[in-house]
Amino acid sequence: MLTPHIDRLASEGVKLTQHLSAAPLCTPSRTAFLTGRYALRSGLGSEGRVQVLLFLGGSGGLPPSETTFAKRLQQQGYTTGLVGKWHQGVSCEQREDHCHHPNLHGFSSFYGLPFTWFNDCVPGHGSDILADLQKVLRSLTLLLGLGLVTLVSRGVRSIENHILKLVSKLDTHLSRDREVVEQPIRVDTLPLRLLREAQAFIHRNKERPFLLFFSLVHMHTPLFKNPQFMGKSRHGLYGDNLEEMDWIIGQVTETVDSLSLSNHTLMYFTSDHGGHLEDKDATGQKGGWNGIYKGGKAMGGWEGGIRVPGIFRWPGRLPPGRQVHEPTSLMDLYPTLKYLARDTQPDRLLDGHNLMPLLEGTVHRSEHEFMFHYCGVYLNAVRWHPPGTHMFTPNFSPEGAVGCYHTHVCMCHGDYVTPQTPPLLYDLTHDPSESRPLTPQAEPRYYEVLEQVDEAVRRHRHTLKEHVHPEGPSAQMSWSRILWRPWLQPCCGTFPLCGCEEDAHNMTTF
Repeated sequence: MLTPHIDRLASEGVKLTQHLSAAPLCTPSRTAFLTGRYALRSGLGSEGRVQVLLFLGGSGGLPPSETTFAKRLQQQGYTTGLVGKWHQGVSCEQREDHCHHPNLHGFSSFYGLPFTWFNDCVPGHGSDILADLQKVLRSLTLLLGLGLVTLVSRGVRSIENHILKLVSKLDTHLSRDREVVEQPIRVDTLPLRLLREAQAFIHRNKERPFLLFFSLVHMHTPLFKNPQFMGKSRHGLYGDNLEEMDWIIGQVTETVDSLSLSNHTLMYFTSDHGGHLEDKDATGQKGGWNGIYKGGKAMGGWEGGIRVPGIFRWPGRLPPGRQVHEPTSLMDLYPTLKYLARDTQPDRLLDGHNLMPLLEGTVHRSEHEFMFHYCGVYLNAVRWHPPGTHMFTPNFSPEGAVGCYHTHVCMCHGDYVTPQTPPLLYDLTHDPSESRPLTPQAEPRYYEVLEQVDEAVRRHRHTLKEHVHPEGPSAQMSWSRILWRPWLQPCCGTFPLCGCEEDAHNMTTF
């Protein structure tokens, strides 16, 4: 696969080779990215099988009391915009309260998907929501809001299937700020419309300080079938989509450069988690690969689920072609932006650190002495500069596979995991694929490492007693907030007959 535009960002900037997401799934990872704090501090850790927000008609999401880097920069005079995917919730009690909406979390403008991009968005691509949840939802009175209490089992299942498909269709929509402008989304033109919106934002704000979070729908499934890129790569549809994403990155870079903004603009390229190994069909792998790294999306602290690209470009400020081999985190963006915006106002406890000294080369060691990798609310792994330990491991299915194909994603609790006592210990410097657990015989410092990690965990958990959501680390991910409420469902038109198309002038095709 050819990625000349992403390669150019790396050659003209700094590449982080041990860049890590704070969670192996989108909702908690994005929470940590936006706030600079582990997701469970915001109440977005999961105790059960559902680890991401499932419906826009649920009441869970990023709490109004939380602070994002967008909100901090907005307070410093920056114009802030989000284009693309949000997946942090929308409303709490009423359809129009928008308590979790990007506009209330510091983004002056929003154009994109309030939910996420998932297989249910496109007919014929299977279901993410239904894959393992149907039998659970049947027992959790999903349909109470519709007044269906007692029906024969077969009828209930049929109606539930129709309701879930309807909800998936309604959640597949495009919003401009708080208004639904297209429901369902026209798939064929979506990538270009998001790109044009991002470019327009840059043009509008070229004379003032701005922050743009361009949250691409690539490389999530379902994959796109753009004729301009179909068959272009040698790696099937996934490769075609990757090359399309690279082209989009190139277009954004060209926009910045053509407006003579490059020397004044920090560009950052990353992902919220690793590839989804279980997402494949007869046509091939759809969810991506993770190279030498073990595991993938939803697999706790295995490197394949959390090690992500990290590229920073700022000509004239950052040395071109530099590589940093120190552990860094998506949570580091928040304090880095605060530093660059000269924001010295008091803040909450942060888990990220300012990256500028590492990026500029004035220091050579990461401030992350320990990093804590969660699977939901469960501490799955700890990274100590440089070893790493695993407290429990997912039970792959079928036996012998590297993935959880029976459930589509791996779980973090109960019989889905195997506790490791003592924890598995790996030297990530010499064994990045986590294939050779260390033993007391092979590693003289084995017991010292375990003692140091145990003490670090104790100190970390002490901070959770005070610096966590007042209702608990899983408050926003409880079933009472996850399940669908018809009165919270965003709708263009009269619910449930929702439907609209965006204005024709925004429907440009490739």
